[in-house]
Amino acid sequence: MNLYESDELLQQYLIFHYALPEQQFPYKFLASEAANFPQRCAQEGVDRSRLPLGARALDLGCSVGAASFTLSTFCSEVIGLDYSQAFIDAANQLRSTGTLTAQRHDEGLAQTAIQIKPPQDARPDRLQFVQGDAQALPSNLGQFDCVLACNLICRLQQPQLLLQRLASLLRPGGQLFITTPFTWMESFTPVENWLADAQGDSFTGLKDALAADFELEAHWDMPFLIREHARKYQYSVAQASRWIRR
Repeated sequence: MNLYESDELLQQYLIFHYALPEQQFPYKFLASEAANFPQRCAQEGVDRSRLPLGARALDLGCSVGAASFTLSTFCSEVIGLDYSQAFIDAANQLRSTGTLTAQRHDEGLAQTAIQIKPPQDARPDRLQFVQGDAQALPSNLGQFDCVLACNLICRLQQPQLLLQRLASLLRPGGQLFITTPFTWMESFTPVENWLADAQGDSFTGLKDALAADFELEAHWDMPFLIREHARKYQYSVAQASRWIRR
């Protein structure tokens, strides 16, 4: 069974995307800056001053949709695409009903029901969520003014297939925003397909893959937090980068 079709992962990512910071991490440690990662990807990753009126956005690996909902607040059309049908079904339920109950794992068999909602200013009418493979995207998607690929690259079997397609998805001057913790695992990506060079520098490999068609505008670190249960959290730091299509 695909890990990302399991209910356990669905609930974990619903909490990751939509629960309030204090619901995810109820301690007085320095963790709040890592909350709301998907929303921050859309807000910080896209330079809104560069977007034209009627901008189109594509959110690749959209998971359960929080970044896509945020994109809908300033883009006229947003397509969110993910390989997991369970994630897409949850995102579509949020789009159509405006609410969903997620089960936050607390300890053992104990859970807490959390009512989650998209951002208040989200525009569901601008959104479309579809199941698909980022390595074999449909040919009729057209071109976009911004493309997000957040925490996706190191979960693909052949990341180069996506990297080679990105230029055709963006209009000249369009923005590509990528985040990744470069958590390479053979269960997802064969070693020979990792982007790391001989020194283990995956960002150099990413730059090499995009250099022909994109200019690197900015790069920075973005922490993110995934709650597993009340006393266990995944705290990671993604490499974030914004690229401009030549």
